[in-house]
Amino acid sequence: GLNFIDLMVRQGNIDNPPKTPLVPGFECSGIVEALGDSVKGFEIGDRVMAFVNYSAWAEVVCTPVEFVYKIPDDMSFSEAAAFPMNFVTAYMMLFEVANLREGMSVLVHSAGGGVGQAVAQLCSTIPNVTVFGTASSFKHEAIKDSVTHLFDRNADYVQEVKRISTDGVDIVLDCLCGENTGKGLSLLKPLGTYILYGEQFSCELSCTFLEKCFSNRAIVVFQWWQVEKVNPIKLYEENKVIAGFSLLNLLFKQNRGGLIKGVMDKLLNLYNNKKIKPVVDSLWALEEV
Repeated sequence: GLNFIDLMVRQGNIDNPPKTPLVPGFECSGIVEALGDSVKGFEIGDRVMAFVNYSAWAEVVCTPVEFVYKIPDDMSFSEAAAFPMNFVTAYMMLFEVANLREGMSVLVHSAGGGVGQAVAQLCSTIPNVTVFGTASSFKHEAIKDSVTHLFDRNADYVQEVKRISTDGVDIVLDCLCGENTGKGLSLLKPLGTYILYGEQFSCELSCTFLEKCFSNRAIVVFQWWQVEKVNPIKLYEENKVIAGFSLLNLLFKQNRGGLIKGVMDKLLNLYNNKKIKPVVDSLWALEEV
């Protein structure tokens, strides 16, 4: 699987990057070729998908059994490689952190990305959930059917959301950071939850920023200082919640593999019941990566 974090690793724009030489990648799919002596529940030849702490882009990978999951019979290897990170991130933010329920509303930035599309699909499994999404205009055609109200990411989406929902939204999922933080907080209803996610908060996670980053790394600092400073007393007075979410930290630093396993079981049940389906954007040979 190819995710935005992989591009940031390639550029060296992450905290504590691993020493080179390294093999990138955090998720993959394949066939079990060997098992540890105490491994149960898997057999050689099983079709599986897995999280890996780097080195996923390889012909052979080794990872703890708690990070490995069987692939449903009708799921392709390419779909499986695009499934774990996006859908686990989306599910845990919506249901474990924000407690999504019937009748709620969600604003998700980068709605055309992998996590954004997973968020839209998961919201559709709950009755009467309204999804507001921002995305680059060229992505609108591909995602218009999964997002209730879609806005150009460069437009004044705050006024558009308020025009449709005067009270604002219950959940904001923000991978952009920067000036969007203040805008999102202004849209949050009382008892609403604002979640910062993604593996990079020293920059704005967007294709536009990625292009700028190649030419001027100083923009990284500029984007970070655009983040609105939040007064805890104001959160108390307005009954709002701010949270953060990092799937890689949960997996590889905070030892929550068992929790992730339970989430994957729920997601695979949704997949088997035709409620969700990973979207494969494109396929690349390793030689082309």
